[in-house]
Amino acid sequence: MKPEAGARDGTPRDGAAGDAGGGAAAGVPAYADRVRGSLLGGAIGDALGAPVEFDSISTIRAVHGAAGVTDLVHDRHGGLGLVTDDTQMTLFTVEGLIRAHLRSRSTGVGGEEVRIMRNAYLRWLDTQNHRRPPSADDVVRTGRLREEAWLYSRRAPGNACLSGLSTELGPLAAPGAPGPVNPRSKGCGTVMRSAPFGLAAGDPGRAFRLAAECAQITHGHPTGYLAAGAFAALVASLVRGVPLERAVRDSRELLGEQPGHEETSAALRAAVALAAEGDPSPEAVESLGGAWVAEEALAIAVYCALVAGDDMERALLLAVNHSGDSDSTGAVCGNILGAWHGEAALPPRWLSRLEGRTSIVRLADDFVTAFTGGDLPSDAYPGR
Repeated sequence: MKPEAGARDGTPRDGAAGDAGGGAAAGVPAYADRVRGSLLGGAIGDALGAPVEFDSISTIRAVHGAAGVTDLVHDRHGGLGLVTDDTQMTLFTVEGLIRAHLRSRSTGVGGEEVRIMRNAYLRWLDTQNHRRPPSADDVVRTGRLREEAWLYSRRAPGNACLSGLSTELGPLAAPGAPGPVNPRSKGCGTVMRSAPFGLAAGDPGRAFRLAAECAQITHGHPTGYLAAGAFAALVASLVRGVPLERAVRDSRELLGEQPGHEETSAALRAAVALAAEGDPSPEAVESLGGAWVAEEALAIAVYCALVAGDDMERALLLAVNHSGDSDSTGAVCGNILGAWHGEAALPPRWLSRLEGRTSIVRLADDFVTAFTGGDLPSDAYPGR
């Protein structure tokens, strides 16, 4: 697939994303706005869905009213606006991409992304196991993000993510074949952390490939890693200024070229057809599945984004008011809409109460600095 010509946001055509703040046409989000929007939007969707993640729609309505959740609500422990492992792992994906990119830029040698990303996820695993940072010379297991105390909260992390990081990663699978780790696992833990691959790569094809490869760090089922790739490609197109409907179509075309694509393609086909019918509802969402597996989580998020259009609040509330994996579908939908509309479209009433907002913004801005050729402290982002 050829890159979109003449994208409107100042993003260069040669791979890494572009203009950090200016260069955008009037009313069109610049690259930095899209990066912030995607990361913060994903975190908002995560926080909206987390308190009702394991509840049926009937329970959600009984507790929160006929419309279900309409605002951030307190979780079972009294927290408000708290994120889960979905946002935690997304942030460590961001950090891993920064490290890999800076290493490649300084050495002139690439190809280490999967290894460096696995190290990033090992740092996330340390937070979940409450393993405090070791000595400063252990650069693989230290870094600014791992020093963030709020990330040490354990928020129902996925079993495949936990077990996969306890397994040595062998050679990656041939296209469409089971990967080396958890070869039967296709949980949505691959999709919910993969938006940053699309934010980093100017080319959707490269975003697809890298996200699919890094998904195999924990999940080996072809559907699990191909759904991650399709999601990253979708985000990459949105960052380049491609309208949502076309970005979904392009992602599906790229997906269809991959061996083993059938489950994910069928799920996205169903999502697009359902969106065309209009009349969104929790029951319509649930017809696409429970979102516990990768292709269903992606399909539900895409459906909610398509059917709600420019109304981000409506889309995010639709994405979390169902009987399935509400925080993951909320997070993925928020990633999509934030990349499409930019930071300014995020509902202020939710953004102001979001856990970790300052840290997310700082990391997003570091990401933009790195991928637009700027310098960052080497002790903050060592190349391993």
